[in-house]
Amino acid sequence: MADKRDYYEVLGVSKTADDAEIKKAFRSMAKKYHPDMHPGDKECEERFKEAQEAYAVLSDPEKRRQYDQFGHAAFEGGAGGGFDFSGMDMSDIFGDIFGDFFGGGRRSSNNGPMKGANVRMSVRITFEEAVFGCEKELEFAYQEACSTCHTTGTKPGTSPETCAKCGGKGKVVYSQQSLFGMMQNVQTCPDCRGTGKIVREKCPDCHGVGYISRKIRKKVEIPAGIDNGQCVRVRDYGEPGKNGGPRGDLLVEVIVARNPAFERQDMNIYSNASISFAIAALGGDIRIKTVDGEIIYTVAAGTQTGTRIRLKGKGIPSLRNRNVRGDHYVTLVVATPSGLNKEAKELLRQFDALTGGSLTKEKGAETAPKEKKKGFFGKN
Repeated sequence: MADKRDYYEVLGVSKTADDAEIKKAFRSMAKKYHPDMHPGDKECEERFKEAQEAYAVLSDPEKRRQYDQFGHAAFEGGAGGGFDFSGMDMSDIFGDIFGDFFGGGRRSSNNGPMKGANVRMSVRITFEEAVFGCEKELEFAYQEACSTCHTTGTKPGTSPETCAKCGGKGKVVYSQQSLFGMMQNVQTCPDCRGTGKIVREKCPDCHGVGYISRKIRKKVEIPAGIDNGQCVRVRDYGEPGKNGGPRGDLLVEVIVARNPAFERQDMNIYSNASISFAIAALGGDIRIKTVDGEIIYTVAAGTQTGTRIRLKGKGIPSLRNRNVRGDHYVTLVVATPSGLNKEAKELLRQFDALTGGSLTKEKGAETAPKEKKKGFFGKN
């Protein structure tokens, strides 16, 4: 490139940037312009190579010193006029971006302790159990330490050997030629599968695994206020850890059954309550079903259908504070009487006349043409 840009400008950092800032800047550039993210895009490929070249210089203290003193001239005259990426190990950077693509992620110098995987299962509960909490006994497979080999996986009287391929590190480094030069990739050792140990004579009981699977039953507390799809975490009941690492956890997903009477939204409950025409007009007491049982509510005279009332503190408890509960909102629906006899209908007509057409006049309408006026319940 005849007119190379300043390396600091390429990475978007100042000349006083420290190693962490330079690495962070290159990681961002690599994620944005890597050719595997933009197949066939020559411009992205050039931008990536430019950023890689800048990082190769600025991440090396000696090369950075030379560049600061002599600029690009410090590296002119290389074979083919290009830049030498040989020996660069960028697996820690590319591992953050592409996972195993460049060698299984961030490089580790040894096979340290690793937490075991989590185990997932589900449990079904009722709407009321979700509101007030409950206890469920669950049965699941549990990996128990083998009493014969005590998790070593070896036959009694023998012991694991250090893996010859990785030297007990659990990782191996491979060098391979790529589009951008020689790259070093760090991968899990294929012989010991990352443990750093080889078991020659396996335990007859666990067959070298170190653990024996058995069914266990455990009571799990489902907290009050839990919602559909949320999980309860039971510590240390997951898969065993590796290399002395802790166990994973048991994650219990809660599936809440629907209730035909109630609908939940966050911490609030919604439902409908049917009231008679007489109660709506004259007022009176009605029974309303809640999750705490039936309550008596006094309806005001002249209540219209669709009126929503609030029952404070009759909703869902907070998961964080059981003393805090949501509300229960009830929509009152006026039930239209049916199956009236002739006498009842006549009385309603008289009532309608005495109240100025309160039953038959449309809301918002001043008058209605007499020839189109119908009784509240139609013709006899």
